[in-house]
Amino acid sequence: MPPMLLPALPLLLGATLTFRAVRHALCRLPLPAHVRADPLRTWRWHNLLVSFAHSIVSGIWALLCIWQTPEMLVEIEKAWSLSGYLLVCFSAGYFIHDTVDIVISHQSRASWEYLVHHVMAMGAFFSGIFWSRFVGGGVLTLLVEVSNIFLTIRMMMKINNAQHLLLYRVNKYINLVMYFLFRLAPQAYLTHLFLGYAGQRTLGTFLLAILLMLDVMILVYFSRLLRSDFCPQRIPSHQHKDKFLTE
Repeated sequence: MPPMLLPALPLLLGATLTFRAVRHALCRLPLPAHVRADPLRTWRWHNLLVSFAHSIVSGIWALLCIWQTPEMLVEIEKAWSLSGYLLVCFSAGYFIHDTVDIVISHQSRASWEYLVHHVMAMGAFFSGIFWSRFVGGGVLTLLVEVSNIFLTIRMMMKINNAQHLLLYRVNKYINLVMYFLFRLAPQAYLTHLFLGYAGQRTLGTFLLAILLMLDVMILVYFSRLLRSDFCPQRIPSHQHKDKFLTE
């Protein structure tokens, strides 16, 4: 058990408001001409800027947490650190902010997959925040944010129609490697650990169910990534228009 349990609600509120402030600040940055011409692309660009900021901070933070508390790699339920606990609160605040941003911007229909993902992620993180369990597992799941750094760069370049640039071609291979190292591999490892809770009537079983659903989503996203970046000729032409929303 952790030596202390910080007030969860103030931390979540503070993290959520922080991302709201970050979005407000990033919206002041100049927009590429192609993005500025389309209100939908403008909203998505600002949304991705916040996601990019979250990925950089939380991805590096997760690596530091594991370096400081390596037992999180094997003891996903009881391993705890103050830094890891604050990281989980920080990322839960981002998911709350992004969910609200999608809803109030009337993008729920176009971004429903993000909403489903966020609800599942928040459900998992709350176990660490309110019950102080599986903080280690939460930190491990946030290794995915290292991959998201390059995935977000890719999506922003697609929104700006910059797929012809050398940076996009280089990034798509880096993104593929990072997808394996920090998304597929950690997810497979976590699934292996959580399968030990199968058949039990515990919080671990609930989190296993969430994890298995996330596994399916990640594999679907991976197939889209491969098809979009490496087999684009197989995508029907009528699908290209709005694919930047989810791919």
